[in-house]
Amino acid sequence: MELAAPGRIVSVNLAVVGTGPEGRTGIDKRPTDDRVALREDSGAGDTIGNPKVHGGYDQAVYAYAREDAAWWAGEVGRDLPPGSFGENLSTEGVDVTGAVIGERWAVGSALLEVSSPRIPCRVFAAFWDVDRLIKRFTERGWPGAYLRIITEGEVGAGDRVELVHRPAHGVTIGETFRAMNGDRELAPRLLTAPELPAKYRERVEKWLATAPPA
Repeated sequence: MELAAPGRIVSVNLAVVGTGPEGRTGIDKRPTDDRVALREDSGAGDTIGNPKVHGGYDQAVYAYAREDAAWWAGEVGRDLPPGSFGENLSTEGVDVTGAVIGERWAVGSALLEVSSPRIPCRVFAAFWDVDRLIKRFTERGWPGAYLRIITEGEVGAGDRVELVHRPAHGVTIGETFRAMNGDRELAPRLLTAPELPAKYRERVEKWLATAPPA
């Protein structure tokens, strides 16, 4: 199997704590010049405002592609520097939307595993203050990817992003995002990805159990 050429980390971004629709939030992330230790379920120095819905093992690190950010900058008519999507890792040369659930990236001295797409929420919409952002973000279908920390380590700007493993099932971040946003035809395919987070598997299984006969 031929793996993709390495990409790179443009910046590692940490939270500037603020207040959003749900209270304390760490969505406003800014680049740091320091190398950041990825430990357990987060990056050292980062902040998760609402741990009930953000962070945790399956959402330890969030990556967003600078190529996709450039498109959005043109769409909304303003600069969107690294961290504007609330991402911890701003990448370049990485097909984040096309990443396969369960594929693994070697970044710095850490090993990360793609787990799921980001589902936009009220906090993100309020952070940008752009009309109909959740609907527009969903329609565009470039959600970025949450990652698990498989091997703890340090990451920093300029590090290579090396794809070291890609599961054969081929279920991508983009497909998962579309399924979670109404494309039920993709539901059976999602269950072929054992690395999909349990909360998504449970939702898909419920859909299939209650689906009307074909």
